[in-house]
Amino acid sequence: MKFGKSICVLNVGGTRYAFTREVIRDFPLRRVSRLHACATEKEVLELCDDYDRDRNEFFFDRHAQAFLFIMLYVRSGKLRFVPGVCELSFYTEMLYWGLESEHLDSCCQKRLDDRMSEIGLDSLSEGDVGVSGDESHSPDGASVQRMALTGRAKWLEKMRKAFEEPNSSLGAQLLASVSVIFVIVSMIMLCASTLPDWDTAKRNTVEEHRIIEAVCIGWFTAECIVRFLVARDKWDFLRRPLNIIDVIAITPYYVTMAMARAGMPGAGLGVAGVILRVLRMMRVFWLMKLARHFLGLQTLGLTLTRCYREMVMLMVFVFVAMAIYSALAQLLEHGLDLGTQNQDYASIPAAAWWVIISMTTVGYGDVYPVTVGGRVLGGMCVVSGIVLLALPITFIYHSFVQCYHELKLRSARYARSLSAEILQ
Repeated sequence: MKFGKSICVLNVGGTRYAFTREVIRDFPLRRVSRLHACATEKEVLELCDDYDRDRNEFFFDRHAQAFLFIMLYVRSGKLRFVPGVCELSFYTEMLYWGLESEHLDSCCQKRLDDRMSEIGLDSLSEGDVGVSGDESHSPDGASVQRMALTGRAKWLEKMRKAFEEPNSSLGAQLLASVSVIFVIVSMIMLCASTLPDWDTAKRNTVEEHRIIEAVCIGWFTAECIVRFLVARDKWDFLRRPLNIIDVIAITPYYVTMAMARAGMPGAGLGVAGVILRVLRMMRVFWLMKLARHFLGLQTLGLTLTRCYREMVMLMVFVFVAMAIYSALAQLLEHGLDLGTQNQDYASIPAAAWWVIISMTTVGYGDVYPVTVGGRVLGGMCVVSGIVLLALPITFIYHSFVQCYHELKLRSARYARSLSAEILQ
């Protein structure tokens, strides 16, 4: 800033905030940080509503309480809606100061998506809140959006988004496409390895199989290492189930290679060899990686996460009914000793298998009652199973629809930002 005092005062809706020039220069809010680059009052007035040169005070005719919550975000890194303020009104304040919906906490993002879906909007733009195109697309617009990060931290954040958020940019989509290809190739190799003729084919083309496997494992290893290095919280990264599966699925390959170099083939390791083969089969869980790229799998995962109480309630219903019916079935078919003992119901755990396949209306036919009482009980078991399984379905269905709509809105926003990036 080439004018004014060393202390700058922001007056937002009557509430005053004092900052030094250095703080203004690195301020996380784009509109505020751009004040530092202004050379004349005319440029300043393009960013604020009024300016007092004597006091070096910048006036913004905006919502004071909304800006207070935005300042709490600047300090703590958590952005939430103001109680009692319309979500869309607060979102327009966010856009005015240079923030996006991605800066909101997940619970508030959900509220914003629900609110937009109610009025038929996919998103708001800076033009909707009176921000001129020159402000939002100025040459130095990207450089002044510092978010108080150093150059290295910005680079790490870009790398993290590229690997963790496939829809965040064109480069991230290319990386995601390559990762999907490697997952599919790895799954094909894993399925083919269980075929009876696989050993013969492997002996004939052993070098090609080794190269394909090495390339796939190498990609997954590099991807896992890079994602760990750029993760914001390393401990949180290590605790995620999918990351644990990645490590478990990759490790057997390197253990097998190390043992082969030491002259100990995996087939001759006894229990250790069995464990390695089990861990190697964990690669099938790499299919869960596809959830990052397909809306349907994301919807399923989000629905199960939000409906865990309903799922637990369903499991409780099933287990209680299974305990009651299995005890009665064992008594009627075997325990009364009426001369027609059914050995398939010799114990309550054995009868529980019949109960679960009857309640779910599967009915394999391998176990069935032969007494009149057992058949009556079987009919009651089937009917009650249908009723119990149907009770929580309504809650789960509505949650699924809501999650799908929410993720669809989020995907639409990503698609628009990606289109803007391509056009630029």
